[in-house]
Amino acid sequence: MAWTIEDSAELYGIPFWGKGLFEANKAGHLVMTPAGEGKGKVDLYNVVTELTERGVELPVLLRLPQVVEGRLDLMWSVFGKAIEENNYRGRYRGVYPIKVNQQRQVVEDLLRVGRRHHVGLEAGSKPELLVAMAMMDDPEGLIICNGYKDRRYIETALMASTLGRETVIVVEKLSEVDAIMAVADRLKITPKIGVRAKLSSPGKGRWQASAGDRAKFGLSALGIVELVEKLREMDRLECLSLLHFHIGSQVTSIRTFKRALREATRLYVELVSMGAPMGMMDVGGGIGIDYDGSRTTFESSRNYTEEEYAADVVMQVAAACDGANVPHPDIVTESGRATVAHCSVLLFDVLGVETLPTDGEPMSVDANSPELLVEMRDVYDGLTSRNYQEAWHDAQDARIRAKQSFELGVLSLVELAQVDRLFWQILGRLRNIVREQSYVPDELNSLEPALADTYYANFSVFQSAPDAWAIDQLFPIVPIHRLGEEPVRRGIIADLTCDSDGKISRFVDRRDVKKVLELHPLKKGKPYVLAMALVGAYQEILGDMHNLFGDTNAVHLSVGDDGHVNFDLVIEGDTVEDVTGYVQYDRKDLVQRIRTSSERAIRNGILGKKQAAKLLAFYREGLDGYTYLGH
Repeated sequence: MAWTIEDSAELYGIPFWGKGLFEANKAGHLVMTPAGEGKGKVDLYNVVTELTERGVELPVLLRLPQVVEGRLDLMWSVFGKAIEENNYRGRYRGVYPIKVNQQRQVVEDLLRVGRRHHVGLEAGSKPELLVAMAMMDDPEGLIICNGYKDRRYIETALMASTLGRETVIVVEKLSEVDAIMAVADRLKITPKIGVRAKLSSPGKGRWQASAGDRAKFGLSALGIVELVEKLREMDRLECLSLLHFHIGSQVTSIRTFKRALREATRLYVELVSMGAPMGMMDVGGGIGIDYDGSRTTFESSRNYTEEEYAADVVMQVAAACDGANVPHPDIVTESGRATVAHCSVLLFDVLGVETLPTDGEPMSVDANSPELLVEMRDVYDGLTSRNYQEAWHDAQDARIRAKQSFELGVLSLVELAQVDRLFWQILGRLRNIVREQSYVPDELNSLEPALADTYYANFSVFQSAPDAWAIDQLFPIVPIHRLGEEPVRRGIIADLTCDSDGKISRFVDRRDVKKVLELHPLKKGKPYVLAMALVGAYQEILGDMHNLFGDTNAVHLSVGDDGHVNFDLVIEGDTVEDVTGYVQYDRKDLVQRIRTSSERAIRNGILGKKQAAKLLAFYREGLDGYTYLGH
């Protein structure tokens, strides 16, 4: 049967991790619906064409604020529904942790589209707090102050409250209480404080150490009791208004939340019974993203929906409070990944492909051919689906002996190359046979990735997808065009850096992690563009400048009421001058060094004056240029 666009959608899992945000259209292009179904579509291939015409080079990071708006609407909707169904008498108040993506335009857009929900901000450091203090101008939005605190941090938090920002300073260590009260007394400001609980309930997944007895932040049950007694002695217990806990990022199982909530809600009602006024329950973040579309407890997925999460939070807080005859608190969440992960897509082009010589007609042999070459050809000719494992062993053995013969001077370099070519062609036939088998011996499971093509792509893993390198995070990768064609090649993706780790060789799959990605052969003179989706959380701020590849170009897109795609903002990526400046090189000094070298070359008769002028202009142009490759 002919390959269809639906086949590509299934192969790449677009309906599963895309969840209505991504789809393949009739032209075979990857399309986004940032404002929701029926409100206009963004054809990513057309976007690349438009950007090229505007002189914006790939790689490009697309940001779509309407996706953030949709994610915020979803959270308020599911909590609103849970509050109504449970007759809950507190409010839902969401805050965004700036650390997840601190880019000014992202925070600005989030506060703009989330203003009707009174979205707040969470800061985990003094610089983040200074940003939150300036960016937040909604008196109904919260500023949650987490992290380690010195005097200046505390002063900043208290000063923010004088601007009409509702600011809560969360105590992470008991020693912070004295500092908070001392600064508050000096400034004559009554602080609103919270306490972070170090839950004994274990987390789950990569960041499970965020909870438990050895967690980095928070107070144990003993510490919380000591905090209450300390505040009572200071006659400041009325300042304690919030209980906070956090069990990690990308929580994959709803049971992890359920266990934590049972313990945390008991802590909350106990604090009220001890005389603290309270009023807010901050359940932290941790909502996972289903990066692979499997809806499982796999580390790149989750086995619950936002609706189930909200229902569990509201029901458990309500049950604990009702059981203790305690007023329902406002529920605060700090969901960052779940808010912004979907809003960014990295687009990058493939520059070239390296393939192993597995195809083509095998070379002929005769009586004059080396014995090992004849032996290898016999393995090739005799290979069938019944003896493929034996053929694998024979081919390996013959190749090893060929290398030994070359080292001893028995085989020439040309003859060794001929043996090698036949070896790869045998492996190519083996791979095709193995693909048809229901059971494959373990030693042949690595055949597919071993023979995979290498697609060299115009981006840096370390800059644009650092989690793919550092923690093997999976991100969906899919061609943005040619989805109506069958992708007959199998490949991995290598970036521009001269680092062997600069590659992606693990890909999303609903059943397992794929070690190769189905891709199309390149067409001469035609671009081949891939999208890496769901990169809006953490990737930009964690990116580093390996080989001095800097920030990519970024473009903010929206769909108007008329369905037209608007290019709202184009942010130029780093130039060579920018990235060299980050590592303390000065443009004028660099240019002067080239000028000095040019003058020396002129004196020595190596370089002409006009050539020197062209060289200097070329060098300056290089400093002004994009750090990635052009065409």
